[in-house]
Amino acid sequence: MIDDRKEGVVIDEIQKIPALLDEVHDLIEERKIRFLLTGSSARKLKRYSANLLAGRARVLEMTGVTHHESSDIPFLRKLQYGSLPAVLLSDDPWSDLKAYTDTYLKEEIEEEAAVRNLGQFFRFLKVAALNSGQLLNYAAVASDSGVPETTVKAHFELLRDTLIGLELEPWTESKKRKAIRTVKFFLFDPGVQAALIDRKVLQRNSPDFGVALEHWILHELRAHRSYRQTHQPITFWRSTAGHEVDFCLGDHVAIEVKSTGRLTDRSFHGLRALQEERRFKRYVMVSFDKSTRRWEKGIECFFILDFLTALWEGEFE
Repeated sequence: MIDDRKEGVVIDEIQKIPALLDEVHDLIEERKIRFLLTGSSARKLKRYSANLLAGRARVLEMTGVTHHESSDIPFLRKLQYGSLPAVLLSDDPWSDLKAYTDTYLKEEIEEEAAVRNLGQFFRFLKVAALNSGQLLNYAAVASDSGVPETTVKAHFELLRDTLIGLELEPWTESKKRKAIRTVKFFLFDPGVQAALIDRKVLQRNSPDFGVALEHWILHELRAHRSYRQTHQPITFWRSTAGHEVDFCLGDHVAIEVKSTGRLTDRSFHGLRALQEERRFKRYVMVSFDKSTRRWEKGIECFFILDFLTALWEGEFE
């Protein structure tokens, strides 16, 4: 099927037949044919010689739609239903989200052939969704879901391999305040999290709203890093005394996210504590307070939509 006149070849869901990577490798080496390979799971590829393409392939992580790509869709709709294109454009987004979590995710996990007890796995998955955005505590998830801790660890690995979940590493270089070293766990999409915990309505002033906003900002930061190929690490900072900053971009930008519409002095507790370390070039507050301005002591305040515009215009690269 592939001859030398082909300018490029696309293979979708390459993980379903990983052995094709051997052929891809030979065609790259012998006939200089270019390939675009897509896949939604690293697990099966790890069992084969995916590393044959090392040095010959660029890896780009595709995400759901970003605010930059969907500025005509109300931002609050995206916080509630997430970033999956088919869901955002649907006349019945909640039903489509439930279909995704109840059917598509189940099929994906079954196809991986990595879970013996699906009922047990979905009990775990709901608890994991409830803990999305929190410090990863295997013992607590095991206790709440009734699943053995060793199995819980394997399930979290499965979520990472299938790109359903991800871990955010802590920034641990603070000297004045000791930093925790525990990672945070996030599901890849705030809408999927809502569907897994059956949260049909997102109340504006609820704790869930703040969690959804933090998920969305992480989604945007990861998409920007991948598409712009900045390669800068995204971490978070929390001291053992409880001071916290939501995101750190490399060692140059610290970002705190608040769902409030009116900032007060207390809003800057974490950023001010991190400022004392004198390690970051910029300290940024993102909120729904529309009075975007520079706060005292060098903290920049952005209305949420202004921040997203600035992000995609390259202001934080």
